Amino acid sequence: MNRTLLIARREFMAYAKTVGFWLSLLAFPLFGVLGGAIPLMMKNAEPTRQVALIDEAPTGSGLATAVRQALDSEQARRDISALRMAAIPEAGVAGGNRVRKVAEAEGFEAGVAALKREAPRAGAAFETPKRSLTLVAPPAEIAAAPPGEARDALARRYVGEDVPEGGQKLSAVVFLTEVDGQPGARVWTARATDDAVEDAVRDALKEANRHQVFAASGIDPAVVAQTDRFRPDLSVFSPKAASGGEVSFRDKLPTVVGLAVGFILWSLIITGASILLNSVMEEKSNKILEVLLSSASATEILTGKVLGVALLTVTVLVAWGGLGGIGLVAAAPDMARDIGSVLMSNGLLIYFLLFMVGGYLMYAVLFAAIGAFCETPRDAQTLMGPIMMVLFVPLLVMQMAIRTPDATVVKVMSLIPPFTPFVMAARAPSGPPLIEIVGALIGMFLFAALMVWVAGRAFRAGALSDVKLNWKSFLGAVRGES
Repeated sequence: MNRTLLIARREFMAYAKTVGFWLSLLAFPLFGVLGGAIPLMMKNAEPTRQVALIDEAPTGSGLATAVRQALDSEQARRDISALRMAAIPEAGVAGGNRVRKVAEAEGFEAGVAALKREAPRAGAAFETPKRSLTLVAPPAEIAAAPPGEARDALARRYVGEDVPEGGQKLSAVVFLTEVDGQPGARVWTARATDDAVEDAVRDALKEANRHQVFAASGIDPAVVAQTDRFRPDLSVFSPKAASGGEVSFRDKLPTVVGLAVGFILWSLIITGASILLNSVMEEKSNKILEVLLSSASATEILTGKVLGVALLTVTVLVAWGGLGGIGLVAAAPDMARDIGSVLMSNGLLIYFLLFMVGGYLMYAVLFAAIGAFCETPRDAQTLMGPIMMVLFVPLLVMQMAIRTPDATVVKVMSLIPPFTPFVMAARAPSGPPLIEIVGALIGMFLFAALMVWVAGRAFRAGALSDVKLNWKSFLGAVRGES
């Protein structure tokens, strides 16, 4: 036991002392934060596009007015949606919907006031969304020029680098046209790759055309606008809801937590097993493994390495959980409280820990055994390729477990031991029968015991063998063939 613990301590410290380990440990939460922050920063960094709108449609068509109204309506919908999304983390979906209703009925400023009432913290930090484009008065010389090449030449200058002296550089100039009663447009844009104005104008023209068609059919435009603003008041009920009736965001949270835990377990287990694989390969190539075998048995070495890397995995889990928890409590304390409640209910936290232990044990010993036959990563590709392909299967099934946790394929996959740690973690919050959870745990640990026996035999054979790894040599080592 002392030798096993010494090997475990050596394995842990070999990585824990390195700067690279701590940098890689922080990389996941850092990339998670950047993954959410960078798109927001990029969106906020985009300049508001200055767009001139010029109507070349027949007089009296009202196309320019319709397009302006459509653009304003779309921006209003985005502003109201931002209010609703800002309220949800603190006030829940119901609170967000109440904010949206106030904003739609009484205007954006009233919606901001409602946000401050429903979600005070979010309301205090809320900022009006930045507009992607704003309409400006067209330059007088473009408006005065007759339609055709001369007007297009002026538009080219105003969106290009050769802006006339005293003129304002524009992001785009939009000429509204109408052919055979169908609205259209020519768009001169400063950047050929920037399609924001193009998309906005296209959607506005579709909206304007719809209103024109309704008006031509004798339908009052006010009726059309009222119909567009309609939002059905939809309530969802389920006997499995916490209240026994209406479904709330809190009722949907456990499935989200289960999926997140499944992905985290997958990342932790594969990361830990990969560290173990590389460690054994490095020591095999440097002949360190042979030196260790002179003072400890293969079983003690394998056990010590698995235990040492397990401590590394726990360190990563504690670090990720701590950073994530601190960030969540700071940003959305109510949601943090709900997530904590989910983890502590129905034994979910215990199940998650058991799935992590069983999953890590299965894959860690297998990867260690493969590493005992290899001196370079290329040597390991013979077996690692098929194993990694199998490991991507639960990633697909876990996503299905959110909506249909009782689907046959999800139930079957959660009971197959190599997939159990990940799929059952995603499925457990939905409340599967206890017999299935217990059966999955028993099957997983029995399979883990089998993998320990198989990997132990292979590790002993590979540690002192110079045979290159392939399926034949690996299976021969398991059967005890020399």
